[in-house]
Amino acid sequence: MGEKSAQKKQYILDTARKVFVEKGFKNVTMKDIVEACEISRGGLYLYFDSTEQILLEILQMEAQETDDVFTEHISEEDTAADILTLFLKEQKKELLHKKNNLTVAVYEYFFAHESTDKNNMLRRQFDAGVRVLEKLIQDGIASGEFYCEDPKGAATNIMYVLEGMKINAQTFGITEKMVDEQLLYIMQGLIVEVD
Repeated sequence: MGEKSAQKKQYILDTARKVFVEKGFKNVTMKDIVEACEISRGGLYLYFDSTEQILLEILQMEAQETDDVFTEHISEEDTAADILTLFLKEQKKELLHKKNNLTVAVYEYFFAHESTDKNNMLRRQFDAGVRVLEKLIQDGIASGEFYCEDPKGAATNIMYVLEGMKINAQTFGITEKMVDEQLLYIMQGLIVEVD
């Protein structure tokens, strides 16, 4: 794909993202994206076959960007507690930015589409989050920063808490205080008290 073509595809993804944020997934048509991008129908179909394909590509792109942002803020000197704190701060930002996120579109898509665990992007991201947190907790235990008898169970619990807060943020709202209380509870459950 040439440079101009890659730019056009990125423009379509960026514009379509705004449409999905505004309308969710189930109410978005290819016509909506054509109109938002101000391109021809044929111009859109050169790059994408469906709204599903567009949404999935946006989600993959955002997952990669999140990984990049997270890893570029980690240095060799950072402790497991520092890294966990950074991770939780990034989650907090996402939770509190209700206006510009794809949570509704993502859940609409996955409720409407049967998928096996193997091809379910949400499941893969959840499981990857558990693996990263489990390794982080194990590293914190090894360095004496954390105490935890079941690192995988704790990591899974953290991911469930975060996922639940995402749903709460979209349904009945969530405040910064509510998020802070849950994140503090997570940290207090792991940090070793120094006497």
